[in-house]
Amino acid sequence: MMSKTNNFVFIVLHIIAWLIFVGLSVEAGGYVVNFFFSVYKPELIPNLYQKLDITNLYSNSPLAFFGLYGFILFVSILKACLFYTVVILMHKINMEKPFSSLVASKISRISVITVTIGLMSYIALQISKNLSHHGLETGAIHEIWADSKAFILMGAVIYIIATIFKKGVELQNENDLTV
Repeated sequence: MMSKTNNFVFIVLHIIAWLIFVGLSVEAGGYVVNFFFSVYKPELIPNLYQKLDITNLYSNSPLAFFGLYGFILFVSILKACLFYTVVILMHKINMEKPFSSLVASKISRISVITVTIGLMSYIALQISKNLSHHGLETGAIHEIWADSKAFILMGAVIYIIATIFKKGVELQNENDLTV
């Protein structure tokens, strides 16, 4: 049975996860809007969310522009999906019997999404740096992917936790069968 303090902390973390999910969804939506304005009405970019202006890249290399923006959109949408999965996990978890196949699968999914965010961010960062070395202006786009290594490491740690949870589910199921 969860104590009142643990229950309160769990509720607060659930609310924080919801807030982060909403914030990341707004950010992803902002990048989608920014993308369309970058292509069709670039003069309005200073008035938009994040003011992400890489229209110079668009005029010099549309392929590089669409590639980098593809990475931006993919990573930002994946971050929102990550926290949506966290919110669903927190909603569905039974703290009386936390070792369930649902929890194990959600934690595995979280680890895969986290590693994917890290790897895609790292690849995008390297491509962005490469474009800069070849004289194409990528602006402050590097900051979007600055945390790529942290996501890879965090994904690895979550994978270990997911593996432990899977083993916990197996042990719990064995224990239920023997009783």
